[in-house]
Amino acid sequence: MAARSPHEAHRAATPLELFFDLVFVVAIAQAASSLHHAVSEAHVAHGLAGYLMVFFAIWWAWINFTWFASAYDCDDVPYRLMVFVQMTGALIIAAGVPAMFEGHGSTTVTLGYVVMRSAVVAQWLRAASADPLRRKTAHRYAIGISTLQIAWLGLLFLPDVWLAGFLILVVFEVLVPVWAERAAPTPWHPHHIAERYGLLTLIVLGESILAAMIAVQSALAGGERLAALAPTIVGGLLVVCSMWWVYFDRPVHDLLTNFRKVFLWGYGHYAVFASAAAVGAGLAVNVDYVTGHSKISAVVAGYAVAIPAAAYLICLWLLHDRPEYRRTRAFGPLTAVLILLSPFTGHGVLITGLVLAALVASKLVVKAG
Repeated sequence: MAARSPHEAHRAATPLELFFDLVFVVAIAQAASSLHHAVSEAHVAHGLAGYLMVFFAIWWAWINFTWFASAYDCDDVPYRLMVFVQMTGALIIAAGVPAMFEGHGSTTVTLGYVVMRSAVVAQWLRAASADPLRRKTAHRYAIGISTLQIAWLGLLFLPDVWLAGFLILVVFEVLVPVWAERAAPTPWHPHHIAERYGLLTLIVLGESILAAMIAVQSALAGGERLAALAPTIVGGLLVVCSMWWVYFDRPVHDLLTNFRKVFLWGYGHYAVFASAAAVGAGLAVNVDYVTGHSKISAVVAGYAVAIPAAAYLICLWLLHDRPEYRRTRAFGPLTAVLILLSPFTGHGVLITGLVLAALVASKLVVKAG
């Protein structure tokens, strides 16, 4: 398991990585669905808190696999088998999402991590054996991951302090790569990492596409609803298409030039992914509102899309808009402000979609000029 070159030509996501991502389609759908139902039932604060915790569990499982694969994907039989074990663990995590979201416990999710991380630790130990230059780094990863997994298991026996323990362990989780990489940085391929993050962005945007499809189905199920749902359908499609355009507006691999930038960019995508998936949940909330299946007001329903859409935009503005793009750099924050005002119009989803479409159009005009 020799380290792969960061300068390897034509490095792209492998079929095994794409197969691995399919597991996270299920997990993200579970999290978005839980958020949707919580908001529709007017349990906004509880729903948002549960969603952010659950999404961290999903995202962290994905990110651990992705960065290791960028450095050491040798695609031999042992590697493939270990990835299948990781996928099994990720499926167990997905199965435990509803219970964790509702606060009934995190036993299933923790069990999924035990299965998944047993394979991750084995991979790191294998890398340590094959890559003497980064042996200390690989051992640090194995020690850090194993120690924290024991701590997560211990937390199951302390339900009274579970939330505080969760937050503390999350901090240590994100610090393990920082500590490990200081020994000797592992190689990572900028094009490969940018593609992998782009692929997960497509997955989370797919949740919004699913919500838009549900709106169309609802409209077709009853002709009397078509006019009422039309603004949500049109606005939802504009929102999702504009979000895709904004993310893939330019290549980003050239931004990944050192570990400090990479850590900020990689960790910052937690908010990008979580907000993009939440837009899908928000669109489903608006379908519930229009069809009379929710307990919230029109303004709250509008904010179910406006807040995650604005958060998505601001995160990308911070991560992707470099200072040299000064002609369009102010567009992101201004658009976010307009989006956050849109629910007061009574047509929050439609106005949010129009504002995002105007952002894309304005960037194209400036670029053409």
